[in-house]
Amino acid sequence: MGIALIVVLSTRFRLHPFFSLFIACFVTGSIGGADIATTLSAMKEGFGRIMNALGFIIILGTVLGMVLQASGATTVMANTITRWVGIKRPALANSLTGFVVGLPIFCDSGYVVLSGLNKSMILKTGLPAVMLSTALATGLYAVHCLIPPHPGVTSATGTLNAHFGRVILYGLIVAVPAMLAGYYWAVSRGKRFRGEDASAEEAGLRENRPMPGTLAAFVPVIVPIVLISIKDILGGFGLTRSAALESVLVVGEPAIALAIGLVLSLFLLQKKQRGGLQKIFHDGLEKAGGILIVIGAGSAFGAVIGNLKIQDYLAGMQGLSALGLFFPFLLTVILKTAQGSSTVAIITAASIILPFLPALQLDSDNGRILAVLAMGAGSMAISHVNDAYFWVISNFSEIGLKQMFRVYSLATVWMALIGMAGVYILSLFIL
Repeated sequence: MGIALIVVLSTRFRLHPFFSLFIACFVTGSIGGADIATTLSAMKEGFGRIMNALGFIIILGTVLGMVLQASGATTVMANTITRWVGIKRPALANSLTGFVVGLPIFCDSGYVVLSGLNKSMILKTGLPAVMLSTALATGLYAVHCLIPPHPGVTSATGTLNAHFGRVILYGLIVAVPAMLAGYYWAVSRGKRFRGEDASAEEAGLRENRPMPGTLAAFVPVIVPIVLISIKDILGGFGLTRSAALESVLVVGEPAIALAIGLVLSLFLLQKKQRGGLQKIFHDGLEKAGGILIVIGAGSAFGAVIGNLKIQDYLAGMQGLSALGLFFPFLLTVILKTAQGSSTVAIITAASIILPFLPALQLDSDNGRILAVLAMGAGSMAISHVNDAYFWVISNFSEIGLKQMFRVYSLATVWMALIGMAGVYILSLFIL
């Protein structure tokens, strides 16, 4: 009932996800026999727990993306990848560009930033806009749904208490085939449509402003990932703690690593841009605040469900354990398709899944990681008219709905299926 209410309030009545989740908490608690005071106490506990785990990570990751966008680093990364891959493979260049640029910034922002590059690629090659646009969009989408610090998967990691560093490492492994699935579908289906001519002035071939160097542009993205990965690797060896090791482990904490990446990104700004640094920070904090309240409400909803002890009933159901990883995947697909937002879908699914981990035989360190990735894969499908990202792609690339459905929307289905297949194969080795 609570899930249905969230979907109806978010889609039919266009209510903000925070209020949809907030109302659903009380409705769900009431149906479960909990009084208002008990429900509110559970909500506060869930909200506070997720803020403690993810607050700094979401804020720092969001601001880092804003600084990289303002400095032109994302454009430099995109142009560099295009040169590496070559103009003869433009769709693959777009996919890889989206994948790398999408690591620090959200898919919708990334698409807006890269839309000029995409138009120039369409003009240079004469290929259909829907092909190259879908390749770019799915590259961005793969990392947005599967790799922290993007808000949905980061929230699920915190809610399920999964290991942050390993989610990044395994998420990268799963995101690559998901990206390739989007790329291959974009090429195979998109080439059936006719390319359109445009004027060179519309292409936005070059940005008339100073840009950072190639290595400098990549450093703020790569360094946090490396630091978090080193911490994860060293922490798993059970080494004797020393002052040097403690220092490495501290800088590998996700919040500290992202803070280091943010500091490094500040050096990319031109002198005249530094005067607007306060606005960049303000915009980033505002964006992070909007994300955090939705994540907090999702965690509050999960705490209310956990309070009802539904898991004790489900644990006795014989068919549930057989579903295993496919239960979180299918649940997230339903939520995503119904209400449109990948972030809201995975946040809500994680809150529901948490009490059921033992019944699903996923209540282990690696089981929780796999559950997060299964939900990440599920949050890809199906992107259609109720998804804001769908309209960003359509409007910025001037692609009609018919082409969007046939190429982009179906690409997200293949991405979800291939992503889930990757999670399942991974489970055979680590679970």
